[in-house]
Amino acid sequence: MLKKIVLYFCLFFWFLFWAPFLFIGLINVSLERKISVFIAKCSLILIRLIAGIKYELHYPMTNENGIPFKHNINTRLDGRAIIASKHMSALETIILFRHIPNAFFIIKRELMWIPFYGWAFARLGFIGVNRNRGKTNMKKLTNSVMKKIMNSMTLIIFPEGTRVAPNQKVSLKRGLLFLASELKLPIMPVGVDTGLYWPKKGKIKSGTAHIYFENELPSTANLEEIQEAINKHSC
Repeated sequence: MLKKIVLYFCLFFWFLFWAPFLFIGLINVSLERKISVFIAKCSLILIRLIAGIKYELHYPMTNENGIPFKHNINTRLDGRAIIASKHMSALETIILFRHIPNAFFIIKRELMWIPFYGWAFARLGFIGVNRNRGKTNMKKLTNSVMKKIMNSMTLIIFPEGTRVAPNQKVSLKRGLLFLASELKLPIMPVGVDTGLYWPKKGKIKSGTAHIYFENELPSTANLEEIQEAINKHSC
C-alpha cells in the first residue's frame, strides 16, 4: 500500500507542476497535444521507476502469402476505426493516449471541470457526457464524434463504462454499437491485464502489463463478439 501512496503523491505533484504549461498550451491545439503526450510519456516513466510497472504493446499478427510473421505496427490507429478497450486501470488510459495519435475519449462531464486538465481535455477534443441525466443523446454525440473523425482524430472508448477488477465480467454499453453503425467504422478491440498491477482497489504490484490490439471487427459486430475479443487475453 505504501508503494501506491508514494506513486499517487509523486503523480499528484507531477501533474501539478505541468498544469501551468497546459494552460499555455490552450492557445494552440497542436501545442496542447504535444505537452499532454509528453506528460503521459513521463508519467509512464514515473510509474515504472516508482511502482516497477512496465508495459508491452501487442499488435495483431499480419500475414504475407498466408505465412504469419512478426508483430507489426498497427496501420489502423488513424481514426478509421473505433478503439474499444477493456478498462481495468488508469494505466491503459495513459498508455493508449501516449501511443495513439490524435486520440480523444468520451469521458464523464465532471472530469472536464478539473482546472487546467479539464480545460486541456476540452481543447484536445474530449467529449464530456452527463451520466446523471439518464440516456445520452446519441445522435448529438455521434455528430460530435463524426466531426472529430473527419478531422483525423481517433476515438478511444471503454465500452464497459467503468473500471473492472481482474476476472470480473461487465456487460458492455450499447452506445459503441450505435456509434460504429452510424459512422460505418470498424471496431478495434483492445484487451489489457493492467488490473493485475494497478487495480482500482488494493495494492500496486510490480510487473509487465500487456496491451493487446486485436483484429478489427466490422461495424456490424455484436456485443458478444466485442466482449470476447477484449477479454481474449485479459485476466
